[in-house]
Amino acid sequence: MPTTPRNRLGDLERAVMEELWTTAEAHPEGRTVREVHDAIGVERGLAYTTLMTVLDRMAKKDLVKRERDGRAWRYTAASTRAELTSESLHHTLGELAGDKRRTALLHFLDESTPEEIDELKAALAELEARRPDLAG
Repeated sequence: MPTTPRNRLGDLERAVMEELWTTAEAHPEGRTVREVHDAIGVERGLAYTTLMTVLDRMAKKDLVKRERDGRAWRYTAASTRAELTSESLHHTLGELAGDKRRTALLHFLDESTPEEIDELKAALAELEARRPDLAG
């Protein structure tokens, strides 16, 4: 796991990732800077070069993968939304030791809705079914 989490995204990086995630099925080959700019940059009043720089930096952080397509680059998300979220949670909890981690988890659960608690219980049951070493 990286020491600086890839998923601490700024507002623009998050918008770019959302664009790549939501269009991945329709565009498995990826999106060019122009396509990302047309989708999110125009309405934000961003210069094409701003998105080009952001996507280049995101590639260097391993947030996106890029592949040459003629003179342009095509960008795809390097991780799914779920993978990046999981990485973020592990990193955040990993920074806490012992009782502080437990306190943070309890605080999180205390603020969860009954539906969210049910989803967590179902996820734990699924995990225990896949990993008998966790069943207690």
